[in-house]
Amino acid sequence: MATQILPSVDNRHRKDFGPTTCPERLLLGPGPSNADPVVLKALSQSPIGHLDPFYVDLMSEVQELLRYVWQTDNRLTLPMSGTGSAAMEATLANVVEPGDKVLIAIKGYFGHRLADMAGRYKANVFSIQKDWGQAFSLDEIEEALKEYRPAVFAIVHAETSTGVCQPMNGIGDLCRKYDCLLLVDTVTSLGAVPLYLDEWKIDLAYSCSQKGLSCPPGLGPFTMNERAEDKMNKRKGKVPNWYLDVSLLNKYWGSDRVYHHTAPVNMNFGIREALRLLAEEGLDSSWSRHKNNSQLLWDGLENIGLELHVKKDLRLPTLTTVKIPKGVDGKAFTKYLLDNYGIEVGVGLGDLSGKVWRIGLMGYNSNSKNVHKILDIFKTELPKFRV
Repeated sequence: MATQILPSVDNRHRKDFGPTTCPERLLLGPGPSNADPVVLKALSQSPIGHLDPFYVDLMSEVQELLRYVWQTDNRLTLPMSGTGSAAMEATLANVVEPGDKVLIAIKGYFGHRLADMAGRYKANVFSIQKDWGQAFSLDEIEEALKEYRPAVFAIVHAETSTGVCQPMNGIGDLCRKYDCLLLVDTVTSLGAVPLYLDEWKIDLAYSCSQKGLSCPPGLGPFTMNERAEDKMNKRKGKVPNWYLDVSLLNKYWGSDRVYHHTAPVNMNFGIREALRLLAEEGLDSSWSRHKNNSQLLWDGLENIGLELHVKKDLRLPTLTTVKIPKGVDGKAFTKYLLDNYGIEVGVGLGDLSGKVWRIGLMGYNSNSKNVHKILDIFKTELPKFRV
């Protein structure tokens, strides 16, 4: 057999960049937030096989702890291997069939994302809309449900783009009355804001690992109840997204533990530890901590003459939108904070672009020390940016 002659290796892209050294940051933006050091330690453990008996037991622990933080008994509760957007897509991919009516309550950036995703699964998408900074009333929701008669009604509980916490009492009852599934975005509320999936009759929900759970980004908690399972099981065709197909994932996360994909085992080490710490603290204590620290922030911002975008009874304890004063270059100020103090604060998205800053106090980062730090910097440094 003739010897194969290989071409010479092309070394044009061979660079010596040295080891990765990340700058120290205090993440007080819309997410991610800083992970608890205990969680980072768990992440750094040596990986094991995704069907290893130890890992199989750990999977069950993660599922049980997710049920606790969501306050649900849902059988199908698991962390999607992907970010929160993957879990968002999973909720739609599994229950939406071509032609289904899907009604989206849009009051910010992520309502628009839900509508975009639903359309990609060939749903017949309708929407109701509110100004960015407001929430929907039960009367507005019932009127829309009565008009459109959707198969799925989707709404964001904690709108990261606006800082609004949508009141949820009664929405689930309306969805039962009009025979549709209730799908809820809990990305910026899970673990940090009161959330009762079963009590509120929420059929599908999703979240992320990097905010109230104090874990790095990479996993998307997902849950669905029996009503949602029933709709999924009665589909005429397969779930169009193989990777996010819960009927397949359940064979891996369920009792069979049948291989589906190579799970990110270290990320699940991390979220297991994050959920353990949250359970150790207790939901009531975590919710109270976030509420108290946000109130401290709100009072401090108003005391230095800044105006908050959302009225108090609708404000998120995890994400505060602050109006940028006239004459101040909002982006220049956030760059200054990052360059000089290593602090990340977010700017506005969509309709609020250039109008607000977004300050996050989530999970591990929600403490009075961080509140006083950001308030002191705003007080001393912001005047330098006023015209």
